[in-house]
Amino acid sequence: MYNVAHCFGEFDGKIIGIMKNLKLGAFVFVIAVTAGLVYKNLPQRGQHIPADLRDAVADNSGFDTNLKGPENIPVPGLSAPQKTFGYGAATKNIYGDDDRLDYYQAAPAMRLLADSVVSLWSSEQVQLKNGEYQLETIEFGKDMNLCPGEQFREQPTGAFCSGTLVGEDIIMTAGHCITNKIRCADTKFVFGYNIPEEGGAARTTVPAKDLYSCKRIIKRNLGKKLGIISLAINAAGRRAPDYALVQLDRKVTDRAPLAVNRAGDAKPGDSLFTIGHPVGLPVKIAGSAIVRRDTYQTAYLTTDLDAFGGNSGGAVFNADTNLIEGIVVRGEPDFMDSPAGCRVVRRLRQDQGFGTDVTKISMLREYIPAIGSPGNLPLEVLDMPVGNVPAAGEELSGKIQF
Repeated sequence: MYNVAHCFGEFDGKIIGIMKNLKLGAFVFVIAVTAGLVYKNLPQRGQHIPADLRDAVADNSGFDTNLKGPENIPVPGLSAPQKTFGYGAATKNIYGDDDRLDYYQAAPAMRLLADSVVSLWSSEQVQLKNGEYQLETIEFGKDMNLCPGEQFREQPTGAFCSGTLVGEDIIMTAGHCITNKIRCADTKFVFGYNIPEEGGAARTTVPAKDLYSCKRIIKRNLGKKLGIISLAINAAGRRAPDYALVQLDRKVTDRAPLAVNRAGDAKPGDSLFTIGHPVGLPVKIAGSAIVRRDTYQTAYLTTDLDAFGGNSGGAVFNADTNLIEGIVVRGEPDFMDSPAGCRVVRRLRQDQGFGTDVTKISMLREYIPAIGSPGNLPLEVLDMPVGNVPAAGEELSGKIQF
């Protein structure tokens, strides 16, 4: 089971070399077959399939859950910002034990950050009942045929992407999560999808104040060519940044926008963590990661974050400054079949695999208002075309087999 982006990325050089020697007719045939495979295996509307993307599991024992507050974001009750996470490279095996944190397990400062994270839902999965909204979910273990003992197997799953509040009414997410205006209009942005206490249930009943709709796409990018297909035929296609900024239907008054790095980008070796909704689960905090390399020299950083499908669009934070360094956009296969006939999380060593790609915040920070500044951005809607691929295709294409 492979992530399409990485599947194509792995063979990018081979594909391009072969194409140079192909005649036009053969080239068209290859692309037609590729498009057919992608479209044939996409889920039908309403069919729940967890998102593809990011697979790496982490030993997060380097988390210091006693630290009291993050830097450079408003934290009520704290006199000074403080560092949230540390990283011990000598003892960490990021693709080893899975120690992702649930909301209730995180330090208060981390919970404040997580309070500004949204989960993205298809409107048909959100039903109004008795003045509140009910999220349509399915048990993770049953949906994915997980083996006994797999982490979070009894939790609900349903969200298709993650996002972060970066302005009083602005959500930052991945461009492949919000593919066009129609997709944006069909998406509900939900705050507070988490497990608030040990032994408690996930919050799947949402008060109206925590559910938002899309007013417009402020800025969006997924490259200048056709989304998935361009990855197979044009190496430059994957170098274009993947991001979206969405204006909500109203201002968020009870949660703080999170600050971004406005002075450069994260560097190789910098410590990172991410907050999002892996495989559509209630919010998780995952750290003990670093920047592996400055990928493609332009739009992306490659990291060893333990991110899964559904983490797409989630913010990546610098563990030393707690500023947002980028957006989770692309990664490796999440699961593998076991001899027992069920599925397990795919585990890698820290230095194995492609890693998790993160769109650099420098690709979009000029469109994000500084905290405390007016939030009205005089920007035109940029709705980049992604071809005829169905809206959920890029995020849900992990079901494609090669």
